[in-house]
This record gives sequence, C-alpha cells and structure tokens, in this order.
Amino acid sequence: MSNSSSGSADSHYDIVIIGGGPGGYAGAIRGAKLGKKVLCVEKEHLGGVCLNWGCIPTKALLSNAHLVEMVGAHGDRFGVQNQPGWDFHQMIKRSRSVADRLNQGIAGLFKKYKVNHIMGTAKVVGPRTVAIQTKEGETRKVTAGAIVIATGARPRGLPGVEFDGKTIISSKEAMVLPEVPKRMVIIGAGAIGMEFGYFYNTIGSKVTVVEMLDRILPNEDEEVSKELTNILRKKGLEILTSSKTTQIEKTAQGAVVTVETPQGIRTLEGDVVLVAIGVVGNVENLFGPDVKVAIEKNHIKVNKKYETSIPGIYAVGDVIGPPWLAHVAHHEADVCIERICGHSDRYVDYENIPGCTYTEPGVASIGLTEAQAKKRGRPIKVGKFPFMAIGRALASDEPEGFVKLIFDAEHGELLGAHILGTQATEMISELVMARRLEATAEDLFHAMHPHPTYSEAVMEAAGLAFGQSVHY
Repeated sequence: MSNSSSGSADSHYDIVIIGGGPGGYAGAIRGAKLGKKVLCVEKEHLGGVCLNWGCIPTKALLSNAHLVEMVGAHGDRFGVQNQPGWDFHQMIKRSRSVADRLNQGIAGLFKKYKVNHIMGTAKVVGPRTVAIQTKEGETRKVTAGAIVIATGARPRGLPGVEFDGKTIISSKEAMVLPEVPKRMVIIGAGAIGMEFGYFYNTIGSKVTVVEMLDRILPNEDEEVSKELTNILRKKGLEILTSSKTTQIEKTAQGAVVTVETPQGIRTLEGDVVLVAIGVVGNVENLFGPDVKVAIEKNHIKVNKKYETSIPGIYAVGDVIGPPWLAHVAHHEADVCIERICGHSDRYVDYENIPGCTYTEPGVASIGLTEAQAKKRGRPIKVGKFPFMAIGRALASDEPEGFVKLIFDAEHGELLGAHILGTQATEMISELVMARRLEATAEDLFHAMHPHPTYSEAVMEAAGLAFGQSVHY
C-alpha cells in the first residue's frame, strides 16, 4: 500500500477514483492540482491496460517490426550490407521495459502532486463510501465527496470460445508469446487485429486476418481501408473480409478455425488464435447490493457530466463505452474532475476525436469520412495528395499512402482528414487543431509548411481540393 501524502488512518477524501489507467491517473492528478484530497485505487498496475498491456508496449513492438522491415525490405536500396538478424525475446524484453519505466513514472507523479494511492480492489458500498481490499490483505473503508469509476475494459471473447492464454489468446498474451508462432489466425480487423497482424507477419509468422465486415478498419474512410489492404497483402498478410468465424477447435498443435467466406468454407490452422473483436467494460463486483448504478451492455451509463444514475458517483473512460481510446479517457477524466471541483463546465468534443492505427504504413483520422459527409447532405470538395509526390517520403523510401482532406464546398470548412502513411499518427495532430480552430482549406494551404517534410502533403491536399496545388 502506498499513501503519498497522509497516513493510513485517514478515511475521508474529496475524490476517490477507482482505477489507475489513463482516465484514473489523469483524473487523480488533475484533482490534486486543483487542491483536492484525492485517493486513487488500482488493483494491478498504475497506468492500466494502456500503459502496461496496450498502447505503449505494443508500439514498442511495432517500432521493432518497422526496423526489421526497413532493414530487410529496403536495406539493399539504402546500401545496407550483411543484413543483421533479430532477437524476438529481446523485442519482448524491450517492450516490457518501456512499460515498466512509464509505470514508475506515474508513481513519481502521484508523489509529486500528493495523490494518495492504494494497490487493491475497491467496491462502492454506498453513495459516498468505498470498501478496499488491499494487496496486503487489509480491509479499509473510506468516504468521499465524489467517487469516479475508471476501471476500463477487457478483451471480448467469441461466444462459446474461452480465452486460455496459450492457444486462444487476447492482445495481452500476444505481447508476451514465448516464441514466434509459425501460423497465426487473427479474428477481427480493427486497430488491434491489424497492428498485431502487421507485427507478426513482419517477423515471420504466416498470418491470416478474418473480418466479418466488408473491409478492414471499418471505421476509417473506405479509400484508406482499401489501399491499406492492398499494401498489407503485398507484404504477405492474408486478409479475409466479409467472412465469419463459425467454429474454433483446439488441437494438439494449436487450433483449427472454420470460416465462412464469400468464396465458400475455409479451414485455417493456427498455432495461436488471437481474438480481437472489441472490449467490454469492467463493471463486475464494482457496486454493493444497495448501490443500483445503471449498467447497459456491460458499460456504465452516464450523462454529459459523466455522472451515473446515482448522484455523486461518476464514471469515465472505456467503462462507459466507445470510443475505447486512452486519449478519450484522459480528456473525459479532466472534464469530469473539473466539473466536480467547480473549475469549469466544458465538454469533450466527440466530433473531434482522432483515431490512430500503428501499422506500417499507419492510419490516422479526424472528423467525417467522405461517405459520412455525403450522407449528411453536405456539398463537399476532396483533396487527396499522394506521398509519392513528397520529396521527404521518397528520401525515406516510404512513398505509400496519401493525405485525404474533406471540406465543405461553400465555406471551405475542414470536415474530415484521413492519412495513410508512415508518419500518419504524428501528422494528424495538425488537423485535430485545425478542426478545433475551425480552419479552412485556405488556412491550411497558406500556412507555410517546412520543406522537405511529410506534412507538406497536408498543405498540398488542401490546395488540391480547390485547384491550387502546385506539385500534383
């Protein structure tokens, strides 16, 4: 147990936060900075799934994959001779070390801002009361002016198919496999499925991705999904869309997966099967029998202020439902805590949430897709500029992809931005800010972008939409 600013005899706090992930720790620090006495209870690791088993360590692995691919596939063109080998176990070790370092960093921030924290399991037993079973076996009760639930979510399994951590795995096990599987079947072509598909395909696994919908990354713009599919298939990834998994049978060697495809029944063999079909909120055993918080489809229902059906109890992050993104949880927590503290009455803008997928090339987007804009009846202009016409991308031998910007045809308002390219997830921030500040195509085109950079494609795409591009 750790109690950064006061002794264990204390039992009342202004705010008690259950969960130490991106929503929980961000909310705890924000509350402390606003002068409140805050307690954060986390049952496993500070940083939650994102830092320890999700966003951060997976990106460490994907950085490894990109390096392997650059040396292996592009080495000759760069003049690299005697290409080096690679060590899978060292990749995993580095990934874990990155997570551990950041975990310790959060503990340091808690100490700096005098956030109390306890490692243990919490249950809300009354509107203002939380019972805590600590890691050391101690039972405590604390009271609070406000309680914030930030317990996150966990991978959702296929009906009738249980995760066993060895053959049928979730994203957590996919990050710490003992060996590189010769064959991997991935069910689900969202961001998690495609990122692991890219990683394991790059380091030598035969990967097949099965997606029930008609394209990968179904929330992204259709042109992005189509082009990324073509690119990844050329790299050796097998992708089956409009396909449904009907049976998974474990065998001595792994598993046999039966799939209904548009071309007929396929039988796939895999050493492991990664199920990546979404998440469900961690709502079990959170509330005592007298605390009737409304829960719908494994997610806590909240209003625009993140208050649950019981006054004084709030919830933020993945536990309240989609979009299941760490940066959304962080901002929801900030808004929730500021409202609790009477500091501000702002809201999260759910029309302006960036989405990122860290394949190679990567995908990033903000706002409306072209199809969504048309469905809303908006007259639009589209500027789509390829990286093959950008000098910086050619210099790095990474010309795949494009920037696609969607504007209101009359006023030039930026409605949506979609990037497929090696720097997509870094470049999207400019367009998040552009939408927040209501920038127009003219603003983007006349903003001087440095040369040579990947970001010049944003300027060129904005100009292209209204016939002003110079280089295409």
